[in-house]
Formats: sequence, structure tokens, C-alpha cells
Amino acid sequence: MIELSLKLLIAHVIGDFVFQPNSWIEHKKINTYKSKYLYIHGFIHLVANLVLLQFKTKYLIPVVVIVLSHIIIDLFKFYLEKKINSRWAFLIDQVLHLSILFTVVYTITSLEINLSVFYAKEVLLFTLALLLSTFVSSIAMKVIMSKWKLKEDSTEESLVKAGKYIGVLERLLVFGFIVLNHWNIIGWLITAKSIFRFGDLTRAKDRKLTEYILIGTLLSFGMASLMGFLYVYLADKI
Repeated sequence: MIELSLKLLIAHVIGDFVFQPNSWIEHKKINTYKSKYLYIHGFIHLVANLVLLQFKTKYLIPVVVIVLSHIIIDLFKFYLEKKINSRWAFLIDQVLHLSILFTVVYTITSLEINLSVFYAKEVLLFTLALLLSTFVSSIAMKVIMSKWKLKEDSTEESLVKAGKYIGVLERLLVFGFIVLNHWNIIGWLITAKSIFRFGDLTRAKDRKLTEYILIGTLLSFGMASLMGFLYVYLADKI
């Protein structure tokens, strides 16, 4: 049951967060069921699930159910975003997806899965933790921080997607230091980032920017720490 749950969760993260650029999401919002990216997105989920389930024919029907339900739920999300806050729509969308996954797991838990070294529980748990600390956290932070809009959000004078990659790297470092039990280095990492952002944080006229940076930093470190704690705890249990 644990192995199957981890595999389906990894496939979900790969399809929904790793291989789904913002341009696809915007195109789907505008064109809904007419968007080609809606079906490409579904195909990516199909491939990810089949690969992780080792192309076993006994899982074909459950995978088809997951993919079709995913497309339907995505269409429902586009409708929801016109009625409610986008953050709530995102949350409802993910809850529905996960509900389908765990329903499938509950239905077929009696099926046996032959694991190789790459499908061991420890490897699957570590892979899921890394994906949650990087891609999922990036999307979650974007959703949360979308509540505030600043003029400084313009990317004309910065590297393309630099903020995203900096966040991913810092969360990977925090996650790694927690797993390796080197808590002291996390303090040095926070200090180093503060020094690099000192110019932004000391501009007297930009109090909002200062608050924005601090919220983003605390969220990023907090998410990475949470993933690290959960991984260490679960790794001792399996």
C-alpha cells in the first residue's frame, strides 16, 4: 500500500508540477477543453503513471481512471477560478486529485508489486520528499504570495526565473542539512541570504518590499524544514 501510494504521488507531482509550465496553464484557462495542452498534460500523467507502475497491465484501468479524472477535475478547476479565489481553487483541485489517487490505492491494495532497487520504499520516499521540497513548494509559494502584487515584481532587470531557481536551491540545501543533521549550517545559510538581500531590505522607502522578501524567505525555509522533518520521521518508520 505504501509503495503504491508513493508511486502514484510521484507521478502526480511529475505531471502537475514538474512538466507543466505556466504557459500551458494559461492556455488551458483561456481555451479549457479546446486546449491541446489539456490533453498533453493528461498524456504526461499517463506516461508517468505507467513508468512508475512498470507498465503492468493489471494497473492499466486504474491509470486510465486517474488520467481521465485528472482532466475532468482540471476543467472543473477552471470553472471554479471564475467563481472563487484562485488559491482556494488550487487547494480544492489538489484535494480532489489526491482523493482519486488514494481511492485507487484503497481499491487495489491487494495487488502485489515486485520492486527493484529503484522502486524500494526508501528511494520512493526520498524522491517524493525532493519533489515536494522543490517543484511543489515553488508552486505553493507562488499561490500564497500572489496575494500581494509589487511594482518590483518586474523581471526586466533580473535573470529569467532566477527567483524560482534560488528558492529551489535554498530549499534543497535546507532539506539536505536537516537530513544530515547539520542544523548549524542552516543558520549560516539564512545569514548569507540576508547579506545578499541587504540592499533591498534597507531601502527605507520600500517597506512593502522588505515585508514581501521576509515573508517569502520564511515560507521557503519553513516549507523546506517541514519536508525535512517529515522525511526523517517517515524514513524511521518504513
